[in-house]
Order: sequence, then C-alpha cells, then structure tokens
Amino acid sequence: MAPPGIRLVQKVSSTRAFARLAPHVIPPLDRAVHRLTGGKVLLSAQMLPGVVLTARGARSGLRRRTPLACMPEGEGRWLLVGSNFGRTGHPAWTANLLAHPDAEISWHGCDIPVTARLLTGEEREAAWRAALRFWPPYATYQARVEREIRLFRLERR
Repeated sequence: MAPPGIRLVQKVSSTRAFARLAPHVIPPLDRAVHRLTGGKVLLSAQMLPGVVLTARGARSGLRRRTPLACMPEGEGRWLLVGSNFGRTGHPAWTANLLAHPDAEISWHGCDIPVTARLLTGEEREAAWRAALRFWPPYATYQARVEREIRLFRLERR
C-alpha cells in the first residue's frame, strides 16, 4: 500500500480539476527546474519517476522537450503512458514518437538515446496492468476517455 502522502496525490491527480490545471502548470515548472539544475531535478519526479523526452515534432521535425512521468523497467527500458491527465486527445508527444521513434531522454541528469515502440496486443495489456499497479490513477484517466491510452516502451539505443 502506498504511503499516505502518495495516496493523497493519487486521489487529487484523479480529479477533473487536476486534469484541467496540471497540463498548464506541471510541464512548464518541470522544464524550468530541469534546466536550472542541469538536468538533475524534476519536481514531478518527487512523486513519480520522470524523464524529459526530447523527440522531433511529428510535422515540424523540430526538437520538442517534454517532461513525463515514467515507469522504469530496468536494463535500459522505460514505459511511458500517454494518459494526457485523462483528457480527451492523445498527447502530442505520442504522435511525435509514432512519426520519429528515435529520441533521447534525460534520466537522472544523463542524456540517453532511446528508440520508442508503441505497445499493442498482449504486450500492451501486460504493460497496462503493471502501469496500474505502479500508478492506480491511470485507471481513472482511461475511464474518462473513449480513446485507448497509448503505451510506449523506450529502449536504450
């Protein structure tokens, strides 16, 4: 069972108000703190492990930096959940990875080249179960939207 502080954050993060507010507050704060600390700190990573994903834009081809929660899987692998805080559309970073799977993450202050792969079928189902154990609010996010939340596995190149 999660500690009380984590349970409170999970409860708050499952609300619609959080879904409306968080995307406008958390990523800009994370980007600023990450930049100021030379890639060593993400505020949101105080509750969940996090990376800063650098991927080329799907249409523009420009480098886009996005702070994201992640689920480390060990051995140079990470799971990313395209929950978009339970909002209707897929987050832009998922389209970027579909168009340009070779990307980079900043993980604990280290820049790591990765390749992203969209998970499907049984592999996705197993990863989804693991993600729900890791962060139960993902179930609330999925229940709120008609789309299937995209899951990506990043592997070190």
